[in-house]
Amino acid sequence: MAKNTLYNKVWDAHAVATLPTGQTQLFVGLHMVHEVTSPQAFDMLRERGLKVAYPERTFATMDHIVPTKSQARPFVDPQAELMMQAIERNTAEFGVNFFNFETGKQGVVHIIGPELGLTQPGMTIACGDSHTSTHGAFGTLAFGIGTSQVRDVLATQCLAMDPMKVRRIEVNGKLGPGVTPKDVILYIINRLGVKGGIGFAYEYAGDVFDDMSMEGRMTVCNMSIEGGARAGYVNPDQKTFNYLKGREYSPKGADWDKAVQAWSQLASGPDAEYDEIVRYDAGDIQPMVTWGINPGQSVGIHQPLPAPDSFEDSGDRQSAELAYQHMKLQPGVRPDELKIDVAFIGSCTNGRIEDLRAAAQVVKQGIEQGKRVAQGVMAFVVPGSMQVRKQAMEEGLDRIFLQAGFEWRGAGCSMCLAMNPDQLKGDQISASSSNRNFIGRQGSPSGRTLLMSPEMVAAAAMTGRVTDVRKFSAA
Repeated sequence: MAKNTLYNKVWDAHAVATLPTGQTQLFVGLHMVHEVTSPQAFDMLRERGLKVAYPERTFATMDHIVPTKSQARPFVDPQAELMMQAIERNTAEFGVNFFNFETGKQGVVHIIGPELGLTQPGMTIACGDSHTSTHGAFGTLAFGIGTSQVRDVLATQCLAMDPMKVRRIEVNGKLGPGVTPKDVILYIINRLGVKGGIGFAYEYAGDVFDDMSMEGRMTVCNMSIEGGARAGYVNPDQKTFNYLKGREYSPKGADWDKAVQAWSQLASGPDAEYDEIVRYDAGDIQPMVTWGINPGQSVGIHQPLPAPDSFEDSGDRQSAELAYQHMKLQPGVRPDELKIDVAFIGSCTNGRIEDLRAAAQVVKQGIEQGKRVAQGVMAFVVPGSMQVRKQAMEEGLDRIFLQAGFEWRGAGCSMCLAMNPDQLKGDQISASSSNRNFIGRQGSPSGRTLLMSPEMVAAAAMTGRVTDVRKFSAA
């Protein structure tokens, strides 16, 4: 069993009791709420005459159902408008902080938490969204929860949780040109499998994560859940502290100094023990592209798609066969032979300012080469928050995208899960910087999704096909 890791330190600090089931009653330091998984939870409180136990630790926004083309009220979609009205009513009635359009701080829940300084090292964080693992980039234990658990946290600020094992994932060496944090996590999921992390928290360590920016670490931790892990984290360091300093909800003055001193004690020490350790060489990672119907079905940009019988596990073989049937692809094809219909840059995985800068740089290079968004491709950029959007526009990134023929949208989850007007049509194939390629995930039951980095999406948009961004940049 793991000992003296950050996981153990944070878990033990928030453990209230051991329940008869063997689960731990865990205090939740920060509860993030959005409009899709909270309405029923608030209704359950009303039915029982309960209040929100710690409204000062509860923060809400809207992101999933928010349209990105026009955000004028009432929303065109009546169901979306009803959900908006519900979260407005619920947050007002129960005294919960609500980041709506009027605050200028609305955005994807896992982007606004860090950018506002709500996410801080050593916390336990819960949200009714599976990608809550994003916050682990700051040295937190962050969990996605279901609606009944949202109710429990609202009412008690506690969760009943099963203890986890800890797998340390080390990636050492230097990443090559064009290889991004998105490629790193797709590679890890490919190697360990989409079920490989069940029962685990993932600790990311080694040269690559030490060198990675905070935004890159968030991308990696965001997709821990795609590998089956309940949580993923990076030990906090000076980069973490530099990122948080001066943000709205970060400690100030003497409290900041005390916080940094405490945060500095959280990292797994040299005496830490792990349930498992796996190691990878950064030089083995190239730009990755998914070809199937789960994030583990991926290859390097120039690798041929694998034959189903190359998988040892029968379940993996069956999944591969279903993937080929749905994706209308054949083994042996290379990703750079695939044409696209849609290019989507955004999501809680890759909708931060750093992602938009990187994609815009690729687009700018394309413009200099006389390229625009390829004919027949619908390409659009969705900033992860209103603040990201504002900053991008101050830097002129919107003008670069618009000049090339991209659409520049408002903040929201958009086509990551398509609970809004941003949806694939028919069997369109999408180059997407989001996190899931499940059947129907992007709005059409026959739509097809290829996951890749925002830089790769930008290159695909400009060429009309999956393209090695390294060759694109060098052209």
